[in-house]
This record gives sequence, C-alpha cells and structure tokens, in this order.
Amino acid sequence: MSHRVGIAGYRGYSGEELVHLLGFHSGIEPVLLEHRADSADRPLPRGEQPPLRIPCTRDAALAEGLDAVALATPPEVSMELAKTFLDAGLKVVDLSGAFRLKTLDEYKRWYPEEHTAPGWLAKAAYGLPEFYRETIPQAQLVANPGCYPTAANLALAPLLAAGAIDRSAGIVCDAKSGVSGAGRKPSLKTAFCEVTENFSCYSLLNHRHVPEVLQNSGLEEHEFSFTAHLLPIDRGILETIYFRGVNIESAQDLIAIYERRYENEPFVRLYDPGQVPDIRSAQRTNYCDIGVKYDPKTRRGVIVSVIDNLVKGAAGQALQNLNLILGYEETDGPF
Repeated sequence: MSHRVGIAGYRGYSGEELVHLLGFHSGIEPVLLEHRADSADRPLPRGEQPPLRIPCTRDAALAEGLDAVALATPPEVSMELAKTFLDAGLKVVDLSGAFRLKTLDEYKRWYPEEHTAPGWLAKAAYGLPEFYRETIPQAQLVANPGCYPTAANLALAPLLAAGAIDRSAGIVCDAKSGVSGAGRKPSLKTAFCEVTENFSCYSLLNHRHVPEVLQNSGLEEHEFSFTAHLLPIDRGILETIYFRGVNIESAQDLIAIYERRYENEPFVRLYDPGQVPDIRSAQRTNYCDIGVKYDPKTRRGVIVSVIDNLVKGAAGQALQNLNLILGYEETDGPF
C-alpha cells in the first residue's frame, strides 16, 4: 500500500515538520504543492533531493495521483484550497483554524477572516484521534486541532467526564508556547529582540483557541479562563491548569481516571502522582505528557500538560489523521 499526499504551506514551520515526518513513513510519499510564486526554496545540503514539487492546482494534483492534501496554510488560504481539492474528490487535512468550529456564527465570533466555505464547517471531523478515532477515517475533511486546545482537552476532558472537577469554581488555564507557534511570517512581536530575555501574554479573553476547548470538553465560556504567553524558546507548550476537585482524595485518584481513559493511547504519557513534566520532556515528540498535584484539604488541583506545538500540536497530529484516513496504523511514521 502506498499513497501520495500533497503539502501546501511546506515552507512554514508546521508544513516543514510534516514533510520531515513523512520522509520516514512506510507508505506515504510527500509531494510539495507550490501555491506561492514569490517564495524561494530554502537551501539544501549538497546531494539532498527534495520531494516532487508541483503547482497547487486541482489538475496537477489529479495528474500526479494525489490521494490526500495537507494544508499548512493560514485560514483564509485553507478555505479556498480546501474547496478546490475536496471538489476534486481528494481527502484534506487542514492544519489551520478554518474548519475547527462547527457553526458560522461561532466562527465569526472568534476569527476576523470571512469564511468562504461555510458549508464544510459542519462536515469536517475534528482531528483529535484520542477523542474521535471512530469518525476521522470516514471524513473527507479533517480539521487538525490547535496546539493549545490539544494540550488542554487531553488534560481536562477525562476529569470533566468523570465529574472530578467542580465546574462552579471555574477552571484557569495558564498556557505558554515557544515562538514557532506564531508561524514563520515575520512580525515585530516575534522578532528576536522582542522575544529574547522577555515573557509576554497575548489575546487576553479572546484567544481563538478557546472555543475549541469549550466545544470538545463540554465547558461553558464562563467556566473557563485561558491566557496564552510567549516564551523565549523555539518550540513547546506547557499548560498549568488550576481547578477545584469533587470527591477526589488524592492525586492518585486523578491519575486513575486518566489511566482508565488513556490506557490504550500511544501518544499520552502520565506521570506518577505529584510529579509533573516540563517542556523538554515532550519536545520533538508526538506525546502529550500529563502530571497532576492535588491538595484534599482545599480541593485545589493542578494539571501540567505538555506537548511540542509543531508535532502533537500540528504536524504529528496531522500525520495521525493522515494515517487514519488512508488506512495505515496510527503510529506509522517516526513516532
């Protein structure tokens, strides 16, 4: 079995990471889709041959026998490209936020770009395999989750489903990301002199990833407070999540809930009760590392959830989804 997958936006951080991962896949050949005429290739070591590069068009994709396309492009670009390839009968995994929300009203509230393919919002499968593994393989369009929501939902959803969190007390998610989460396009905020030896927050109370957490955890907006911060490192996400417990006596009780939910999940790693991961533990891996600490006297609980924003938060999860829609083992690749 072999398939060809086109990658649009392969010059960005997430697209570049996906090309790298597919280079180690047993059956998927990456094909570079050129949608920007003004971009120069990055220099390669002498003798290294890049994947085939073709125009980012319907005719070129069909002529080269592509089976699927991964879009590592901004939302407004993904909308147009997705329509093109979906209408041609190809499967699409979109790494942007274009199709992650289910209704046009919800999209309009959180995203400034006009949605030019609203008919696909309700049809897209949300590509978090740990939650939606049964529906992803049948989908023609898969919306790859955002990096922050991936770490938050994997940490929160099992405890919420088990009734272990007092929702009336509110949940606070204090999230930090490396600079690559902002993409490769230059901006003042991500310039070296602005980031190095600095620490800043952004998108207070209106971060576009918040509705993904609400949509997939069952929380209401007033129950969840989220703040994103920019770390002076290249990659990685660490979320410190604060909550009040219900009928929980120890950190072991919380870990037991995770163990039942994630017993057979290859990409979720749990720490011993009271132990928590750091960013380095998950960098350049497709794992989500989770640790918890709990004080039964005050019912205060803290979850630390860590991922690599470019792997489990983007390209690695996209590869999980490509494996599912193309019929491979979900763990196929350099995982």
